[in-house]
Formats: sequence, C-alpha cells, structure tokens
Amino acid sequence: MITESVKASELHKIDPVFGQLSFDNHEQIVFCNDKDTGLKAIIGIHNTVLGPALGGTRMWKYANEWEALNDVLRLSRGMTFKSAITGLNLGGGKAVIIGDSKIDKTPEMIAKFGQYVNSLSGKYITAEDVGTTTGDMDLIRLQTPHVTGVSIEKGGSGNPSPVTAYGVYMGMKAAAKYKFGSDVLEGKKVLVQGIGHVGETLVDYLTKEGAKVIISDINQGRLEEIGNKYGAQIYTGDDLYGADVDIYAPCALGATINDDTIHKIKAKVIAGAANNQLGNENIHGALLQEKGIAYAPDFLINAGGIINVYAEIVGYDMAESMRRTENIYNTTLEIFDYADTNKITTHQAAMRIAQNRIDLRKKEISK
Repeated sequence: MITESVKASELHKIDPVFGQLSFDNHEQIVFCNDKDTGLKAIIGIHNTVLGPALGGTRMWKYANEWEALNDVLRLSRGMTFKSAITGLNLGGGKAVIIGDSKIDKTPEMIAKFGQYVNSLSGKYITAEDVGTTTGDMDLIRLQTPHVTGVSIEKGGSGNPSPVTAYGVYMGMKAAAKYKFGSDVLEGKKVLVQGIGHVGETLVDYLTKEGAKVIISDINQGRLEEIGNKYGAQIYTGDDLYGADVDIYAPCALGATINDDTIHKIKAKVIAGAANNQLGNENIHGALLQEKGIAYAPDFLINAGGIINVYAEIVGYDMAESMRRTENIYNTTLEIFDYADTNKITTHQAAMRIAQNRIDLRKKEISK
C-alpha cells in the first residue's frame, strides 16, 4: 500500500476514483451535489471493519475536483489506521466540501451536507476539521445523529483541537526521548508550521515547558497575534525547511515532507499535527530514516481529536479522553522500538500494527 501526493496539474491524467494513487480499496465514495445551496462535497469511506467510519469534514478551496478527491481518499485512509493504532472501535472516513469556508459557507449548505451524512445511516460519522467548526456540527446535528464534536452546551465534547494538540505534545516528547535521551523540551528549538487551533495550543504547551518556539503561517496577522501572545519567534528566513531547529512540527496541510524539502531538513525530530505529512510514505519515510531523523507517525500522534469525539459515542468523560490521549506517549515509544527491532521505518511500523488489528478483526467476523 503506497500513497503519494500528486500535483494538481497532473491530476487530470488519472482515471476517476479507482485510478487515483490514493485509492486503497475504499469501500464507498459518495459525491454530494446540491445546486440550491452550492454544496459540492465528497465523502470517502475507506474501511468499516472495526466500526463505523468516523472522520472530520474539511472545507477547502481546492484547485479542482481532482485535488479534492485525492485529498479525501488520503485523509479517509489515514483515519482507518489512526483509529486502529489508537485502539478505537472505529473505521476510517473523511469528507471534503469544495469552497472557501470564509466566503462560500452558509448554514443552508451545512444543513444540506448533514442530510447527505444522514442518508448513509451511520456508516459514516462526521466531525469538524479545517474550515468547519463546532457550530457547524451543531447545525449538522439538526439533520442527523451521526455527528460528533457537537458543542458542550448541546451535550457534545466540543472543539477537539485542544485534545489533538495534547496528543501531538505527548508524541513529540516521546520522540525527543527516543532521539535525545530525554523528553524534556526546555531549551529545544521547535518550529511550529501552521498555528490554527491545534498549532496555537501546541505552542502554549511548548512555551510553558520552556522550549524556544518559532512559528510560521501564511496568515501574517495570525503570526503576529500568536507571537505576541506567547512570546514565540516569527520565522523570517527564506528556507523554512532548512531552519536550524531541533524539532519540526508540521501543523498545517499535508505532504510538506516531499522531494523538494526532505534534503533541506535539519531538524532531528519531526512531530506535528498535520495529516499525511509524507508526500510518499515509503520513499520519504526511508529517506528520513537514512538521515537519522526521528519521525513520529502523524496518524498516531494527532489522534487526540478522534479520541475526544469518540467519547460522545461510548460515553467516557474528559478525564478519560485526556488519559487515553496521554498514552500516545507510550505508543509512540513502542513504535520507535518496533521499527528498530524490525529494521523498518516508523511509518511502516505504525501501519503494520494498525493493519494487524484490522486483519485480526476481519478474521473474527468471518468465523
């Protein structure tokens, strides 16, 4: 199983769905189109062996529909392994809405999307992601019970971003323990790329521990706001990936570790919240290993969000969500040990353990 990022200019050369490089035996792809509200969305259901496919809805101004399809395929596949490696009884799914969330999103559009989610009868459960909010989940809740991340006031678990950030922080500390011999981040130079809700909370954790935090984001106003709030340094160099730091934390969109950037990276640890950080899982995972860079698999350490919203399904409280998320530290160390023992990359190690859990469940079902 290999997925890789594809440039938007090349996507038109690939056959729809089954020909996508990111297609990995997905169970179902749903295309949602509503002229009245302007909704154009794609729901990807990758695997439901362990349970219903849970994954957030991302709203993004994609360059074209091919790019949106490629993204939802990669993201939904990642959710399968995220739930499996974390021990949750959930499958993998994801949705994307094509459009600029700041301009195009309306309550009517979100409500219509909720109706499409409801039509799947619980096979897919949605949640918030980039471009969607807890308020959007509240609107979707009026259309379907198959939604998580609903506001606390309405009986949900609220914004999952703080718990996601805590998991990334735990994974980063474990990776530091593996690479530097200590999980103490005080004095370590950490570059956080992308300071949305998760990135900001991660900056908060790092600052409180005494790390030297450097931030980068496409939104200059946001940079100045967070820089002033936490005393973080704003990166002003020409080559972000060649920055002289100890830890690189990608917390924006995926595939930032690719053919163009991987040979520039000076950081000794990569641990961030972004999904699908490796442009090509096998090639770039192996190159990181050759360079001696400790890579904490993204779908493991950013699992705090799904752990948090899973509480709405099984009924545990915030304290239990945080306890389970804190255990990402131990799982990350186990992944590094498994990778070393089996002479494989950390990404391959995490994938193998997750796939073994899925295969075991599949055998139980078939008996």
